Amino acid sequence: MNKHVDNETVWDVAIIGCGIAGIYAGYELVKLNPNLKVLLIEQGEDIHNRSCPIVAHKTKECISCASCAIMRGFGGAGAYSDGKYNFTTEFGGWLIDYLPEQEIMDLINYVDSVNVSFGATEVIYSTQSEAALKLEKRALENDLHLLQAKVKHLGTENNLQILKNIFEYMKNKVTLQFSTSVDNIKVLTEGYLLETSAGDVRCHYLIAAPGRSGAEWFSEQCGKLGLEIINNQVDIGVRVELPAKVFEHITDVVYESKLIYRTKQYGDQVRTFCMNPYGHVVTENVDGLMTVNGHSYSDPKLQSENTNFALLVSNRFTEPFKETYKYGKHIASLSNMLGGGILIQRFGDLLKGSRTNEHRLSKSFVKPTLKATPGDLSLVLPKRHMDNIIEMIYALDKIAPGTANYDTLLYGVEVKFYSSRPQLTASLETKLKNFYAIGDGAGITRGLAQAAASGVLVARAIAEKISENIK
Repeated sequence: MNKHVDNETVWDVAIIGCGIAGIYAGYELVKLNPNLKVLLIEQGEDIHNRSCPIVAHKTKECISCASCAIMRGFGGAGAYSDGKYNFTTEFGGWLIDYLPEQEIMDLINYVDSVNVSFGATEVIYSTQSEAALKLEKRALENDLHLLQAKVKHLGTENNLQILKNIFEYMKNKVTLQFSTSVDNIKVLTEGYLLETSAGDVRCHYLIAAPGRSGAEWFSEQCGKLGLEIINNQVDIGVRVELPAKVFEHITDVVYESKLIYRTKQYGDQVRTFCMNPYGHVVTENVDGLMTVNGHSYSDPKLQSENTNFALLVSNRFTEPFKETYKYGKHIASLSNMLGGGILIQRFGDLLKGSRTNEHRLSKSFVKPTLKATPGDLSLVLPKRHMDNIIEMIYALDKIAPGTANYDTLLYGVEVKFYSSRPQLTASLETKLKNFYAIGDGAGITRGLAQAAASGVLVARAIAEKISENIK
């Protein structure tokens, strides 16, 4: 884990990114072939040294660290998430575009077994219980669609400990290079050359696992390498915070309820995302832009009295527009411009066309778990997005009365960036021989389970290639 890489070594496999996808690619590679020389390169810090001042309770608001420890470091953006592990192909990524459903589920179950060996819970919430089926029926009666899935809640603190256990296991089996950026990827006659901030790296096989924070970088690298990319969607919306009792009858049954609604006004799809019972709203720093997210702890002593979740409007643009990532960043920048970071507004104030201020916020029955700037979200989000979100809140109010209360809090903005995806084979290999792309930042997944599964898939493909070459 030195600051400078060994320029003389030609690595069997180099992995760009130590997020969940990159970690599981490295884990599976050395499990299948312990003799492989595997290098993982990460822009952030290792799991013991990456530290967000907010998470460490040293500050109550984001202080814009040079490299956001929430987004970068061993474990990637998933390290400080609340650790929802979804057993499904219905959401969480697009692996279904490459593999049969059963193969994906086999990979997801395999990763779960590895997680359990490192300390993950074995408790699973299901949408197949009698109570969950009643909830699904009630949702359908109100034109809301509950996606079917089993889910584990690892908990923010437990998720971090699992990653620490994996780190301790892997540190002597692969080479980990932290605080290192990859500036360019060059194609060699045999393999690849990576120009990094710590020196040049040569490898026979290359895996790009850039993570959410590296999505824009990956798109730029694909352009330089002549890899045609698919224009993925961008999801933009707000994070809702309300008393936990409003959603208790739902979260006690399925914990992570994925509810989808198609608005009557525009026909757009709005969905709930990342539901955090008794959780906390948090800030993320995406390349200097403040966006909002949520966490939830397993330890009751660390829980709040509120539940938070995102409401996201999905946009998939057509030609000639190709810069969905920049579009999402522009929306986020408006919130930062007006509020110096995250804006917060009461739902009732939004409906009245009134800006929430400190005085109005102090009167709210719902106490915010994140210190944010009171303001007016209608000056940030496009009218179409705002109308969709309001309509969705009223729809949710029918199955969770109290969602549309005046004092329900809305934080903005929440943006889910998905990289443009290169054309890939069934083993996630690009058009460039022995160059693979995995995880959220490569536009293939959007969650812990499928991200890890994509890493295992590619590791097995490479290990098989190497084995055949030896023969």
